[in-house]
Formats: sequence, structure tokens, C-alpha cells
Amino acid sequence: MNVYPSSLDATGLRFAVVVSRFNHLISAALLEGCHETLLERGADSDDVDVAWVPGAFEIPQAARTLAKTGRYAALVTLGSVIRGGTPHFDYVCLGVTHGVRDVMRETDVPVALGVLTTDDVGQALARAGGAEGNKGSEAALAAIEMARLCPALLQRPRGGA
Repeated sequence: MNVYPSSLDATGLRFAVVVSRFNHLISAALLEGCHETLLERGADSDDVDVAWVPGAFEIPQAARTLAKTGRYAALVTLGSVIRGGTPHFDYVCLGVTHGVRDVMRETDVPVALGVLTTDDVGQALARAGGAEGNKGSEAALAAIEMARLCPALLQRPRGGA
């Protein structure tokens, strides 16, 4: 069996992080977790660019623009959409998810989805550095791994599992 290598080493990689200002407290905590993880894994702080956008729905457009520059090994998208009393939640969640997916399809740049979709603020806080960990950190790890894996997929895999 031939296996493609996996790595969580961010050394020498450049990242863009797109963050929603809406629900700012949660977004800031996700960004902190993301940034700390990128640095812990070897990224240089000067190689992490952050773009704040008004809300989650605007994340895909900023991500697409950044991905098209060719400057980044991967992108991380961060924010939170908290359910309310109207169907707005569903439309925003679908728009963000499909939009981020389309960015990856159109640009071949890995994009980690760190946008929380929760029923209430308590659930969001639990996932932004609380009892459930920090999903910003998890998204950073996914971005690093995909930034290393995608170029490797263009080569022949190494033997062994």
C-alpha cells in the first residue's frame, strides 16, 4: 500500500485567515486559537495575514479574493452563526459552507472551515476556547495538513502505511 504523507509542520508556509466581525467575542477567541496553533506548528507571525469581514456571509468572497492572489498555502475561515427565531440561520450557514467549498473548487487552495453553527451563544463559547476546545485551533491544524498534503498529491505516494 502506498500512502501520501501527512504533516502538521507549518514552517515556511503562508496563511490567510478570514474572520467575521459579527459575534466579535467568539470570532476573536477563534482567531486567538488559530494564530497560537499556527505559531506552535512553526509558522512565522509575519506569514499569517488576517482579513476581518462584516459577517459570516461575506467570508467566501474575501476568501476567494485572497486565494486568487496565489500568496497562500492555505486559508482559514472563522466566525459563528447562532440560530435565531427565523430561517435566516439556515440560509447563512448554507451560503458560507457552499461559498467556502466553491473557493476550494475554483482555486485549488485549501480552505479550512472554522465557522461555528450553533443553537445558542453558550454552545459557541464552549467551542471558542471553552469546554469543547477551540475550533479555531482545529481549523488551523486542518489548514496546515491540507497545505502539506495537496502538493504531495501531485507526486507519487511513498510506500508503507
